[in-house]
Amino acid sequence: MNISMIKKIKEDGSPCRKCAEVELRLKEAGLFNRIDQVIIADERDPDSAGMHLAAQYEVDRAPFFLVEKEGEAPRIYTVYLKFLKEVLGTTASEQDEAKDILEKNPDLDFL
Repeated sequence: MNISMIKKIKEDGSPCRKCAEVELRLKEAGLFNRIDQVIIADERDPDSAGMHLAAQYEVDRAPFFLVEKEGEAPRIYTVYLKFLKEVLGTTASEQDEAKDILEKNPDLDFL
């Protein structure tokens, strides 16, 4: 199995906040070593490898994960928690799950 993490560099040259956060979560959980390669989707360069992959797989969010297994079609994961469970065989902490819920529902807030 080959796992690629595709992360974005924004038009202004700054790194994608969510990409950096997911990378940090992986490192803190001791899982980043399971990522075989990190590919950059640079919005300033439409010919960057990550931009080509995003177009090829019709992905419009970052980061995303490309999982390739011999003899199988590549799988794309745009949801970090699903990637953790289905590919890395682990679950996220309650704090990570809460962060994801809040990010997907900006009308919610901590009490």
